[in-house]
Amino acid sequence: MVTEASTVNAAADANNAAVARYRNDFLKEVEDRVEEGHWVKMCMQCGVCAGSCPFGPHWEHSPQKIFMMIRAGKRTEVLMSDSMFMCTSCYNCMVRCPRKLPITHIMHGLANYAHRLGLAPKNQPTREFATMFWHNLARTGRINELKLTLAVYFKDGFVSGIKTAMTMQGIGLGLLKAKRLNPMEIVGGHKLKDLKGFHAIIAKASEIEDRKKGFTRN
Repeated sequence: MVTEASTVNAAADANNAAVARYRNDFLKEVEDRVEEGHWVKMCMQCGVCAGSCPFGPHWEHSPQKIFMMIRAGKRTEVLMSDSMFMCTSCYNCMVRCPRKLPITHIMHGLANYAHRLGLAPKNQPTREFATMFWHNLARTGRINELKLTLAVYFKDGFVSGIKTAMTMQGIGLGLLKAKRLNPMEIVGGHKLKDLKGFHAIIAKASEIEDRKKGFTRN
């Protein structure tokens, strides 16, 4: 049985193993283990991505700065930053990059890698929602909108959840009237017919991804 403690320990072991293997060569680590990471060294620091991003100055590190920090070996600063989770996938940076770097994919890859190593900011809202969404989907192969909504509302406790639910009651009633929210899904909900096959696909994909990124599976 996978527990939170075992997950944390596995992430810590993976992080220690990566540090031992790559020592101070963070660029090599990113090239080997982050999606499209081999493109980072091609960044010419023109700043077009930073200027094109709708977040502008509102995040800690722009893609341009993140890539520079990777090449400078700033491993901890990059992997513990929430900047990668701020990406909205608008693709402005990719469209306008003069070297056609897959910037959006690299940012998401860094976010995933930081998460897997247990270094990502714990209370980062995008990370929290993405994790809840994935667990909800992976359980039955379908999104249970009601359970996902309740998980988001009550993630900070019962009282906070009730307050959020009261604030959003108008939207909730609208979804019920439009038959986009089914109260009966609290006791089950729709799921894939071949759930065993779906879980086998996820397990195999995880195995391939872990092997590719240097993670070991227990």
